[in-house]
Amino acid sequence: MSNFSTNTEFNPLISLNWRGDHLELLDQRLLPESIVMLDLYTPEEIWDSIHSMKVRGAPAIGIAAAFGVVLGAGQYQKDDIAGWLEKVKEVCDYLATSRPTAVNLFWALDRMYAAAVQLSEDPNYLSISALNEGLTQEAIAIRAEDEEVCRMIGENALPLFQDGMGVLTHCNAGGLATAKYGTATAPMYLAKEQGIHLKIFADETRPVLQGARLTAFELQQAGIDVTLITDNMAGMVMSKGWIQAVIVGTDRVAANGDVANKIGTYSVAVLAKAHGIPFYVACPMSTIDLNTPTGAHIPIEERAPEEVTEGFGKRTAPQGIKVFNPAFDVTPNEYVTAIITEKGIVRAPFDQNLKALYS
Repeated sequence: MSNFSTNTEFNPLISLNWRGDHLELLDQRLLPESIVMLDLYTPEEIWDSIHSMKVRGAPAIGIAAAFGVVLGAGQYQKDDIAGWLEKVKEVCDYLATSRPTAVNLFWALDRMYAAAVQLSEDPNYLSISALNEGLTQEAIAIRAEDEEVCRMIGENALPLFQDGMGVLTHCNAGGLATAKYGTATAPMYLAKEQGIHLKIFADETRPVLQGARLTAFELQQAGIDVTLITDNMAGMVMSKGWIQAVIVGTDRVAANGDVANKIGTYSVAVLAKAHGIPFYVACPMSTIDLNTPTGAHIPIEERAPEEVTEGFGKRTAPQGIKVFNPAFDVTPNEYVTAIITEKGIVRAPFDQNLKALYS
């Protein structure tokens, strides 16, 4: 098994860093024009960063929330373990209201609360300071595991791509959306390391332009061959024979293999099927939600109309116009060729094979 290079050219920007008493977080809203690192000291600041998309990408949201729990628990001043545990639960419930679709948020919060319960029952953790340190180590472990998981996703995905292939991706499932490496971009970085030339096409991803501002930026910084296109060019590019595979990330995978991802993903999947192009979804197992039966049960966040009518400060639509602005759509499983996880590649029937990952 090959390892990723530690050369920073593959990931010049790290989206989250724990600094001992606060979380340092890259404000992704300002890329690519400005690189601004924010210092966050409270769970309220973490909540705002998730809600306002200063941090985005399902794994990165989960990591940020984990450290938000640490910061909230650190605010507890009394010497009462039961009270501390109640505080942790309160912070978890609060952070869970920041965004509804990315299941990694709830996975991370559930894991942090379970760790808090376990720590509170451990005779080796008799002080609040010790409990807080144990909780901090759990958040650090979540971040470290995400790096390793993304690397393994890249290893599993790479055999699907050959030298010279054209690959389309939508939104940003890159290093900026995770602790490092990304999910859908992990095989791109690994291919670069091994001298495999992939021609990446990045959808602009309207209305917030994560593909243009983030994916195109980070791949260009890594020296990867990337071409930016608008969302409505994908069909034309496919028709020219320039695309041999599509790979995207996801914010939630339902038990039947339906996937929720950034708005526009469903359209790409339909186009890919019409052109006989495989459509791959890359994600950690923490994004798979076996408790959600189908995509119809996934809550879809609807964001402010100003993202459409006044994108980046310039009005482009009439005053008072009605706007529909869902942040995500659901791609039915029949359009999904395979789901790539750290434990391997899952194909249909997804309802059976996703469950088998946990056996």
